[in-house]
Amino acid sequence: MSQIQPTHDSAVVTMQGVSKFFGTFQALKTVSIDISVGERVVVCGPSGSGKSTLIRCINQLEKHDDGIITINGVTLDGSKKSLQSIHDHVGMVFQQFNLFPHLSVLDNLTLGPIRSRNMSRANANELAMQYLERVRIPEQAQKFPTQLSGGQQQRVAIARSLCMEPDIMLFDEPTSALDPEMINEVLDVMVELAESGMTMVCVTHEMGFARKVADTMVFMDHGEIVEKTDKETFFVSPESERCQEFLEQILPH
Repeated sequence: MSQIQPTHDSAVVTMQGVSKFFGTFQALKTVSIDISVGERVVVCGPSGSGKSTLIRCINQLEKHDDGIITINGVTLDGSKKSLQSIHDHVGMVFQQFNLFPHLSVLDNLTLGPIRSRNMSRANANELAMQYLERVRIPEQAQKFPTQLSGGQQQRVAIARSLCMEPDIMLFDEPTSALDPEMINEVLDVMVELAESGMTMVCVTHEMGFARKVADTMVFMDHGEIVEKTDKETFFVSPESERCQEFLEQILPH
């Protein structure tokens, strides 16, 4: 694939005509979007609309079949340079916490900086404690993941991603595996992260969170971006009938 620079000077991620197939099923249909530095994008839509595939293509957990994706101007083409760009610039938080159960919280956080960034253990420990403070659970540093609640584990997962000091954070329905009473503690951390200026792309159905932090709302259906607009327009006067129907289903009346 040929290199195409971001459409906007401030774009940290660009997707141009991106398609993704799983067998004969087309999960993404020529999707195009720019994500600017510091922009907070919330992606929503019905189940199976391509939301998770979209962000998994950004960090190449799924290889796109057509189109061009760039991160900080580097085209994601499977080369060592492009994979390093993802590694250096993109963090991701999943539905499941994906923590190593046999490692303490502190060791879960320091593993990446020590192995990938050749950081000393002392500096990695200091960095890890800094981010555990940020997600409000420094007292859990020596515990193991199984000793924590689901909400605490997800906050550890966020801190672990932050320890790699990414430019952009991807969230794939980070509260969907949590009990209702634990959702807000994770969303509060994400709100604080958003307010700090972190570039974020978040797949979620938490519309209260979206109303609070989103700069841009993206509505997807059947593998396509049906609507992309600011949050005021999205919630007050969405253009597409599909988006209107979706909001009627998920927003309290």
